[in-house]
Amino acid sequence: MPTLAENKFARREYDVLDEVEAGLELLGVEVKPVRAGQMKLKGSFVKIVGGNLVLLNAFIPKYTKATGGVAEKYDPYRTRALLVHKKELKKIFDMVEQRGGTIIPLSVYTRGRLIKIKVAVARGRKMHEKKEILKQKDIARDAEREAKRY
Repeated sequence: MPTLAENKFARREYDVLDEVEAGLELLGVEVKPVRAGQMKLKGSFVKIVGGNLVLLNAFIPKYTKATGGVAEKYDPYRTRALLVHKKELKKIFDMVEQRGGTIIPLSVYTRGRLIKIKVAVARGRKMHEKKEILKQKDIARDAEREAKRY
């Protein structure tokens, strides 16, 4: 299960409430760049459109050796469908409605020959919460250094 792409800022910017694994629907010219680790999740988000989850603003470059109709009109930031079970979709929809959260992508990885994406229902952090978390990490790191010294 190697990680192909990761949203490094997601856990710093958001409190993750719940995570769900989804399938990622790709075109043929997108599969090889994703497997090569060229996908970028920074700035991307997930919305519920027409009762389905869609991934917006994720960057996947076109496979360089691709030719033909799809490759010529390819948009690297196109909207991509996410495949989830109806129970999970209902659970995500209920959490967003009740808690007022947002849905963000966390990482893209392979499971066997399939490409999966981990999405999370999250709540945005305030600036003072981010600073407090960084302060706690600094304190823990300093305490570990002191413990190593003795």
